[in-house]
Amino acid sequence: MKATRFHVGLATLGLVLGGCAVGPNYQRPQALGTNAIPAQFETTNGVAWHPFDASATTGHSAWWKAFGDPVLDELENEAGVENQSLRAAAARLEAAASDVDIARSDYFPHLSTTPSAVRQRSSLNLPENGHPAGKAYTFNNFIVPLQAGWEPDLWGRIRRQVEGSRARYEADANDLASARLTIQAEVAIDYFMLRSLDLESALLEATVVDFQRAYELVRNRRKGGIATDLDVSQALTQLRAAEAQVPTVALQAARLRHALATLSGHPATGFHWESRTNYTFSTPPIGDGQPSELLERRPDVAASERRMAAANADIGLARTAYYPRFRINGLAGLQSVHASSVFDASSRFWSVGPSVDWPLFIGGRNEAAVRSAEAIYTATVAQYRSQVLTAFQEVEDQLTAQQLLTTQLEAEGAARDAARKTEEIANHRYEAGLVTYLEVATAQSVALGHERSVVQLEGERAAALVALVKALGGGWVPQPHESREAKTGP
Repeated sequence: MKATRFHVGLATLGLVLGGCAVGPNYQRPQALGTNAIPAQFETTNGVAWHPFDASATTGHSAWWKAFGDPVLDELENEAGVENQSLRAAAARLEAAASDVDIARSDYFPHLSTTPSAVRQRSSLNLPENGHPAGKAYTFNNFIVPLQAGWEPDLWGRIRRQVEGSRARYEADANDLASARLTIQAEVAIDYFMLRSLDLESALLEATVVDFQRAYELVRNRRKGGIATDLDVSQALTQLRAAEAQVPTVALQAARLRHALATLSGHPATGFHWESRTNYTFSTPPIGDGQPSELLERRPDVAASERRMAAANADIGLARTAYYPRFRINGLAGLQSVHASSVFDASSRFWSVGPSVDWPLFIGGRNEAAVRSAEAIYTATVAQYRSQVLTAFQEVEDQLTAQQLLTTQLEAEGAARDAARKTEEIANHRYEAGLVTYLEVATAQSVALGHERSVVQLEGERAAALVALVKALGGGWVPQPHESREAKTGP
């Protein structure tokens, strides 16, 4: 009766003390240390904004739908299901969830059994009162044991262990969200750059046709004695130069097609792609929010913060090694030298009682483990703050890119229009016999260069907008937008 009361009292003490946990409780450090978080982003001009919607900051919204492109929607959906990097990240998350369950299992008593049936012989020289026994026995040993053990979490060792495992699981969940956002952004960027190359390829092919006609015209004028051999040579040179640029653009487009195929989980061989020569780029509005909200929206920042929490828990886990570990052990079962009697009541045995494991001297191992855990925590704080600084840098970079690319595109569009006018004037002057074909060829080359620059800038601006969405952590609300099919141009 006294033993029963003792065990009940010890278990009650364990439950009471289980509310204590050795080590520092986690408090999130300041994101920028002694520096204050900016009240707003520095660059805001040149981008269409709408009010920030906190309910949309899930990191899992279909932000690409704001572009209103069904082909992009299909590619993004396929990438979300078939991309192998995302599948690997999802598998790692499942493993992390299992690690949490493994850590939690130490809260509960552990039961095990190891039945055995052994025939054995004792040694003739078995020590007995300091002398050989002189007798040897051969016998059977049948045993059906049930072992039980439970460790009261007196110092919070198990609690810190679970706390760290759960924080690492949450970090892996954010890693998966970050990987998903990265894949989504890569698909969109490759898609827009490929659309830009489609337009550039169509422009070059049309230019080759125009230059071929111009070359034929100059040759006919030479036969009539109006043009010179130099004019013919210049027209042919211009034609061949344009033809040489076609495969260069085609190679760039092929590489992007292959990349899109891999991102969406398809083999590059046989990947279907339909080029469009009347595609129009757009800049749908996005929500910027405030810099402080950026720290909660970006999954990579959230993952770094969770790893800080895990490292903080590891400090407490290391400190619990200074304290004794109590354990209540029990053993019961059946044992007999005859199989026929192993399940008889007389074959039962049992034992129960507490044990303690208290390392008294281990050469400074515990102190070193605590110092290591504290150093690792300090490193995670630095990594977290570095991630925050990188987040601000990326947002400001992409905001600036949006502003300057918009300005550059407007200027390039005006230069293209002027070049078209110059080309028209040069053609009229050549037809009137006022200038050589060199002036026409120069005007045409300049106009082609500006045409290509406009198309390239449109793709770059769309890609920069996607990069801005990624830098902001995704999760912005799709806005209604006009159809993608329209004439090319800013």
